[in-house]
Amino acid sequence: MNLLAAEAFVTVVELGSLRKAAERLGTSSATVSRRLSELEAEMGVRLLERTTRSVRVTDLGRAFHARCARGLEAIEDAHDLVAARQE
Repeated sequence: MNLLAAEAFVTVVELGSLRKAAERLGTSSATVSRRLSELEAEMGVRLLERTTRSVRVTDLGRAFHARCARGLEAIEDAHDLVAARQE
């Protein structure tokens, strides 16, 4: 699984908007949308219901989000640990 896609998914769920997620991630809404589509295609499931005006997380998307958020947090903690040891 692409970690950038997982990060985009988690950020969209947390902010409730592709545009806001794109701003936080420093990329375009089109890139976030493409990453989400690739993630859903790879998994063969719908994680988000998207319209031009809203984003709704599916039940499976909620469960996936909880686990992805923990995983990304663990990766960030590992990065911080290594960075602190380098100082």
